[in-house]
Amino acid sequence: VQLQASGGGLVQAGGSLRLSCQASGFTLDYYEVGWYRQAPGKEREAVSCIGRHDDNRHYIDSVKGRFTISRDSAKNMVYLQMNKLRSEDTAVYYCVAESDRVCGRSWEFVDYWGQGTLVTVSS
Repeated sequence: VQLQASGGGLVQAGGSLRLSCQASGFTLDYYEVGWYRQAPGKEREAVSCIGRHDDNRHYIDSVKGRFTISRDSAKNMVYLQMNKLRSEDTAVYYCVAESDRVCGRSWEFVDYWGQGTLVTVSS
């Protein structure tokens, strides 16, 4: 049972990346899924989340209009499309899953945490 984030890399400012979160051993449709990030020397912060229903999506202010979270139930995956990347988006990104209703509420994702994927945005 695990979550695995992938899709990170080096990109120039203004570019795009799509992060993928793959679940194995459980079905993501039954969980709320979020993306967190931690930049060097900074605290970890929540970035975005999606509830069990696709109409429940939330973003922190700094990524609104640039990032989009989505699900692919057939592939048991969640994606984070990141456009117009900025140097301040540089961080290790983690996908997380929670069975309770936390997206847009407490944001306390504790059930599953995946290995992170590094995103580096060069200016």
